[in-house]
Amino acid sequence: MLVLVAYILCVYITDLIEIGFLWHKVEPNQELRGLVCEGANVLPSKFLENAFRDGHGRFSFCILKYGCIYILDYLINELLSNFTVSSCAGKVVNLKRLDQVISSINGWYMDRGLFGLVSGVDIFSGGIVRLKVAESEVNDISVRFLDRKTGEPTKGKTKPATILRQLTTKKGQVYSRLQGKRDVDAISAMGLMDVSILPQSAGDAGKVDLIMNVVERPSGRFSAGAGISSGITSDLLSGLFGSFAYSERNLFGKNQKLNVSLERGQIDSTFRINYTDPWIEGNDKQTSRTITVQNSRSSGTLVHGNQHDNSSLSIGRVTAGVEFSRPLRPKWSGTVGLFFQRSGAHDEKRNPLIKDFYGSPLTASGKLHDDMLLAKVECVYPGSGNKGSSMFIINMEQGLPVMPDWLYFNRVNARVSKSVKLGPARLLLRLSGGHVVGNFPPHEAFVIGGTNSVRGYKEGAVGSGQSYVVGSSEVSLKMLGPVEGVIFADYGHDLWSGPNVPGNPAGARNKRGSGYGYGIGIRLNSPLGLLRLEYAFNDRFAKRLHFAFGNPK
Repeated sequence: MLVLVAYILCVYITDLIEIGFLWHKVEPNQELRGLVCEGANVLPSKFLENAFRDGHGRFSFCILKYGCIYILDYLINELLSNFTVSSCAGKVVNLKRLDQVISSINGWYMDRGLFGLVSGVDIFSGGIVRLKVAESEVNDISVRFLDRKTGEPTKGKTKPATILRQLTTKKGQVYSRLQGKRDVDAISAMGLMDVSILPQSAGDAGKVDLIMNVVERPSGRFSAGAGISSGITSDLLSGLFGSFAYSERNLFGKNQKLNVSLERGQIDSTFRINYTDPWIEGNDKQTSRTITVQNSRSSGTLVHGNQHDNSSLSIGRVTAGVEFSRPLRPKWSGTVGLFFQRSGAHDEKRNPLIKDFYGSPLTASGKLHDDMLLAKVECVYPGSGNKGSSMFIINMEQGLPVMPDWLYFNRVNARVSKSVKLGPARLLLRLSGGHVVGNFPPHEAFVIGGTNSVRGYKEGAVGSGQSYVVGSSEVSLKMLGPVEGVIFADYGHDLWSGPNVPGNPAGARNKRGSGYGYGIGIRLNSPLGLLRLEYAFNDRFAKRLHFAFGNPK
């Protein structure tokens, strides 16, 4: 009955068009007089229009998408809330062409991984066609934990809400296999479980229930290891360190992380407690929160060099703070934070120092230690990691003088890299630079020279300045299996800012403030990560062997 009413109304509107009451021209189509489409929630009206237009000339009509219904004109919106009718003059329906249209509609759903197809076709007298589209909507989503050994249902540690919030698939949506795969990848990226999605027919016709089968992995572990610091200055053994750590990756069943670690070397040592909530509850922007408490000691020779009497000094830092991170846009993320830090210098016997051998100050305040409250802002574009990708990082730290003797300074640092494929080889270009202004301690100056800066020099041997710029280029080529060969060239400059560092430690040690290096090396992708062994020459005709883990910074 409704079809008949729709048809009569369609003819009536056609008459109105012909006498000029409606400014809407419908061009003749000799094969199709009217179309009714039911159940198409996500099928674009433009696609439906183009499907019937192809092979029939121009088939133009006014389409308004109203819920899951396509209708002729908003003037008859409410009346035809269950049908789509497009009025055209014609006589016969071309069944072959109609079959092609149905195939194209089914193909549209298949290409997008959507559970949908044309479930029925009715042809009425006078060339009226009704298409029935069946789309499987998500009725419910549930989580089922399975025992890793037996595969039987069990009680899980992770809260279901922690898993479900990772999903982009929501109740009421048309289920998409492609979207489901992305959801599985997102949950797997948590590193806590293996997961699969099992669609099952729901009680309601045309709906589907999603059951997420979850097998949890162990979330807590102890670890120990050893390594080599990238800041070694004399021999390989001086950079050796050992480490011990405990990590819990699913604290409270909410995917929260707790890490307690200790690293100890001949010079450097770090004790760190780190707590991270990767997605703050109730936040729809995927904002994470990290709380850090750290006590570290590192070599001060990068800025101040070895003392004239061959003794060494170290910089101790006690830091505590919180930072928040969130995605800003695709591939971009931002971080803000607030940290308190107390730092000072010590000799080999852990006695505090305020001046080095040359009489240069080791603190900005002139006291045994400097206190600072640092506000941090950082923006990161990590790139894709593929050949031809780019990376960009910029961060700023601002010292807030909340107390009269707290330091007040601003420090900006930026890094950018670009990778370009050149046939079988790859060209990597890197550029970094920074500037610090205000009342800053000398050990916060920018250090130039070393394994991750200008190769061919010892760590910090080129200079230490208030400003700096370092550029690097390297060409790498695959050799055998995981082994890669590389040639490189680096250049660094302190932009004549060395004397602006309190006490001018670079000038006291006759550092030039600029220099370049070049050389060859090999890279090995190992279970421990990327291993780098590089042999470099500098502009003073000195040569140096560099060994490090990870990509150059």
